[in-house]
Amino acid sequence: MNRIKFFLRKSFTTVTIMVVPHSKLKPLRISIPLIGLFSCLFLSIVGAGYIISVGVNTIEYYGMKKKLSYVSSQFSELRIVMHSLKKADAEFSKLLSLKSKKTILEEADVENTGSLNIELLKKQVSETIQSVSEIRQYIEEQKNLYHVTPTGWPMKGSVNSGFGLRVHPISGGKISHSGIDIGAPIGTPIKATADGIVSFSSRHNDSGNIVVLEHGRGFTTVYAHNRENRVKVGQKVKRGEVVAISGSTGATTGPHLHYEVWENKRPIDPASFLKDIS
Repeated sequence: MNRIKFFLRKSFTTVTIMVVPHSKLKPLRISIPLIGLFSCLFLSIVGAGYIISVGVNTIEYYGMKKKLSYVSSQFSELRIVMHSLKKADAEFSKLLSLKSKKTILEEADVENTGSLNIELLKKQVSETIQSVSEIRQYIEEQKNLYHVTPTGWPMKGSVNSGFGLRVHPISGGKISHSGIDIGAPIGTPIKATADGIVSFSSRHNDSGNIVVLEHGRGFTTVYAHNRENRVKVGQKVKRGEVVAISGSTGATTGPHLHYEVWENKRPIDPASFLKDIS
């Protein structure tokens, strides 16, 4: 308790910031609590991170748009070349149908057949196919990443306990909470938040009935304290498929789902994955 009071007293200690102008104007003094100063710094860092993420997404969007524009122009050029090919083919077919060498020479109109650059045609076709292949590969990679990334809520409810340090509801000691607790009545369906394979489906110590899904790309999700598991080890599941029914098994003080998201073998805050990916 004394430590908390000491921390609160220090947090609200006033800090004075002085702005000295290089002119005849009077210096400006700004007084702000220490916790307010740290809050401003924290919000600035979060804001900068958000702006950077938006910037990266924007760069990827315009890069893809530029590629699509290039492919469109290549198809336009290819359409013109193909039109010339068809025109030339029609002219040659017409001439060859005349059979007689004399009539062929009399009817031939070489200028109207148009000149064709076969090497240029090959190059344009090759570049177009390569561009289409790159875009198709990029879209396929993004599609696969979307399907294996945990997205949305595993079940309907509200978050009772967040990620990080917390007071254990039973022992009363401070512990690290590697997921979030979502409160809901017993019997609520629990759904997979991404495509994956069941790597564990059984009872485990204080966690009660637990289901673990491996999704690929380093993602793993955990669903604990279930009344009933609905999947078996090795089973493939899709996002939105029911994997368990909520309950209060294991060491709990009431019915809820303990939900974890792991990335590259480390637990991360699932709150950032609860909203759908746009």
